[in-house]
Amino acid sequence: MGVIHKIGRRKCAVARVYVSEGTGKITVNKREFNNYFPTATLQYKVLQPMSMTNNAENFDVKVNVYGGGSTGQAEAVRMAIARAMCEVGDENRGILKPEGLLTRDPRMVERKKFGQKKARKRFQFSKR
Repeated sequence: MGVIHKIGRRKCAVARVYVSEGTGKITVNKREFNNYFPTATLQYKVLQPMSMTNNAENFDVKVNVYGGGSTGQAEAVRMAIARAMCEVGDENRGILKPEGLLTRDPRMVERKKFGQKKARKRFQFSKR
């Protein structure tokens, strides 16, 4: 089979995933998967495409991820793994597509405007 290389993005996070046949070991930035994503929610997000396609123990995954926060990174990794699972088998696309795992989430942080406190919040107006 060889190595499958895919990219996933979410907010400012970019994940490069290398999938090869193996025993189900996942390493993220040369660290153990459970150490890099400590919460159960983030671990579930990352493993979602592999568990839905019943490939959790069939492939080794090596991930390089940078930018954004922990949630954005986990969702970027999820997207990249979902894309790789589609390349592994064509039947996987029909499983992952309805769940929205192959669609890039376009939502980004809105920029702060000048003369305001944040993007939408304004300074308090006091009438004296």
